[in-house]
Amino acid sequence: MRSNLDTSSLKYSMKESRQYYDAIQKMWDEFAKVNYQSEVYQTKEFLKGKTSLNSIELDELGKFVKGKSLLHLQCHFGLDTLSWARQGAKVTGVDISGKAINLARQLAKNAKIEATFVESNIYDLPKNLDEKYDIVFTSYGVLCWLNDLKRWAEIIAQFLKLGGIFYIAEFHRFIWVFDWDDPNDFVLKNNYFHDPEPIGYTVSGSFADGNKTTEKLDGYEWSHSLSDVINSIISAGLQIKFFNEFSKAPFQRFPFLKKSVDGYWRYDHSEIQLPLVFTLMAKKEE
Repeated sequence: MRSNLDTSSLKYSMKESRQYYDAIQKMWDEFAKVNYQSEVYQTKEFLKGKTSLNSIELDELGKFVKGKSLLHLQCHFGLDTLSWARQGAKVTGVDISGKAINLARQLAKNAKIEATFVESNIYDLPKNLDEKYDIVFTSYGVLCWLNDLKRWAEIIAQFLKLGGIFYIAEFHRFIWVFDWDDPNDFVLKNNYFHDPEPIGYTVSGSFADGNKTTEKLDGYEWSHSLSDVINSIISAGLQIKFFNEFSKAPFQRFPFLKKSVDGYWRYDHSEIQLPLVFTLMAKKEE
């Protein structure tokens, strides 16, 4: 039995955006092959038993996952998905990239971890999956690939059981408004607020390994304010339990960040700290 989510307007939205998502899928197919081998993702260390999860999400979500079903949206090649399985969850990962999903299945096999992986654009997921879950999880660098957060939140709510929780850990939108090429010259470059038209660009290599080149790939990203995120979740009928902001990030997304002794990256300034990550938990009330 498939989801009964009304997708009539969603189909129209996706038809308009299909060219962008076809390009995004192609880009992440190429990134998957590079990232799987990169030192940033530490796949070899994961296979030796290391978790890919950070203390932020472990502290806030970890106590809820044991024995629960967990749906991981935009899972890439499954490191976090399988790390949640090691925490005791029954996991399903979803990603737009078929290459990433194939790598995730191979990784699960190599790690001897039971998991399900589904290749799907999030907006197509109600056609490709018919389960409901105790937890829906997503993290770090996910929202910029989505053009419609209202539909995103509706789909999250659709896949949650009554009493289920949604959790997101994501890079803070505030830092993306600047051009950070020169960390000593913070120049305003990008719009903070949502623009229905994506930012287009071309890349020839993955962010995780600048030494590995790919063919020139077209990328598209959308901007979303924090109010976009929060209001989309509220409009989907979910009850927000907390919203937190952090002055630390698990990855060096910008050159101005310096690594601290705890392994997180921070803005290296004695008096000023910037919001680099936010987290949010919401519940589908019974």
